[in-house]
Amino acid sequence: MAVMERVEVLVIPQVSGEILQRIQNVDRRIHIIDARGWFDVELRATWSQWTVDRYLGSRKYPVSSLDERNRALASAEVVLMGWPPLKDLRARAPRLKWVHELPAGASNFLDTDLWGTDVWVTTTRGLTNRRPMAEYVLASFLHFARGLHLSYRDQRRHLFDHKTYDPIIVRDKTACVVGSGGIGQEVAKLCAAAGMRVVGTRRHAVSGAPLPPGFARLEAAHLLHNLLGESEFVAVCCPWTKETTHLIGRAAFAAMRSGTVLVNIARGEIIDEAALLQALAEGRLRGVALDVYDGEFERPPDSRLWDDERVVLTPHVSAVTDVSEHRGVKLFCENLTHYLEGLPLENVIDWERGY
Repeated sequence: MAVMERVEVLVIPQVSGEILQRIQNVDRRIHIIDARGWFDVELRATWSQWTVDRYLGSRKYPVSSLDERNRALASAEVVLMGWPPLKDLRARAPRLKWVHELPAGASNFLDTDLWGTDVWVTTTRGLTNRRPMAEYVLASFLHFARGLHLSYRDQRRHLFDHKTYDPIIVRDKTACVVGSGGIGQEVAKLCAAAGMRVVGTRRHAVSGAPLPPGFARLEAAHLLHNLLGESEFVAVCCPWTKETTHLIGRAAFAAMRSGTVLVNIARGEIIDEAALLQALAEGRLRGVALDVYDGEFERPPDSRLWDDERVVLTPHVSAVTDVSEHRGVKLFCENLTHYLEGLPLENVIDWERGY
């Protein structure tokens, strides 16, 4: 990269004025184009009603014309965006060099014209609210281990059936963390602190490499089924890519131990829902907690998942918390300095790898 003289930074998400000032304070060469909320009208027109209701709701947005928005995009070299993204950003921004999204998922760009282009796209991968997501996983493990899901059934009937609870202790049980990135490592540390033995996968295992804190064992992704066979609990924490689409499918469920607890805090497409429903029908799973599900940006969950007392469904809120540890803006500001000085950026999406 060449050293920059002046950089036009287009800010699209409705971030606070304080965040806008933090970005401006990075360097005097930055010129912010304040387009906060301008594109909501387009997002509402191009994304499904389900996504609009869930992520945009009835929030207010400033009035802007298509010409104003196009002029802003035409001058932008850097764009900061949130969720959902503009689907035709690349076509309308001829000077665009770099996009940073505040969420973590590279898969968020699959349905946009940025995927596979020469534009640098960075995400907040590994720097989102990892601790609350790890707490969600452990809470889900404990929820099903203690049989708390059965209490809802008893409450509805006003009748206890204590013989069906069959609680188990999580200490000394094995948890398999599918994907040992930033979130997976936080899950491993918390589960290990609860006395669990934690195993996991990573894309490429390096023989003799030190294990991240919390892990007793890490294997390459192709050995996942071996790890599932020795685990009572499974947490899906990996990115959604071509390789991980339906990673947890019929063969994975067949490899799991009877009575496994499965939690997904990554992306719904990683689990084959037909195979999941079959595993539930066959009584192979003790419980399932899904913070995500296949098609969550287009439609509600499958009614069979809604209706199964062994399934907990939440609306992609595992990272939501009262004390935010999200470091997306911090990473963006650090990368802005790198960009201005012609240095490599952190967390650039590898289009081939998919994250």
